[in-house]
Amino acid sequence: MTGYKAYQGNRVEGADPLGLILLTYEALFQSLGRTRMAIESGDISAEGTHASRAIEAIIELSTSLNVEAGGEVATNLARLYAYMLNRLTEEMCSGSTQAVDELIELVSTLRAGWQELQSGPRAQSGSVQMRSAPAAPSPAASPFRAASLAYAA
Repeated sequence: MTGYKAYQGNRVEGADPLGLILLTYEALFQSLGRTRMAIESGDISAEGTHASRAIEAIIELSTSLNVEAGGEVATNLARLYAYMLNRLTEEMCSGSTQAVDELIELVSTLRAGWQELQSGPRAQSGSVQMRSAPAAPSPAASPFRAASLAYAA
């Protein structure tokens, strides 16, 4: 195993549930970027490889959802992930980057929200609990605080 692969394995093994979500979003973002580059260069094989990795990441995010604990937020995330899968698969091998560009934008926004949650006061105190009820949100609270309940611990 290379040093890089060992490092990546340690990142995953040592990550808390929120960290795993962020790692999955990062993998999704990178796969979409590589898919876009493959489309631009006309490399259908590479497009398929990277789009498949993006699909795997979306499926991982979707299957990690805990609809019982996450309620409406989890349901909405599930719908968004289904939409993302549909957009990506509908446009595969079309020669267009339109769907991938749209997904990159969506993933970028979602990833930023999760990063905000990770850097919030609860995360800094080490008390992020993925299955516990959040404190009553303040008007300035991130909408992703409630979303943390959407994932299984």
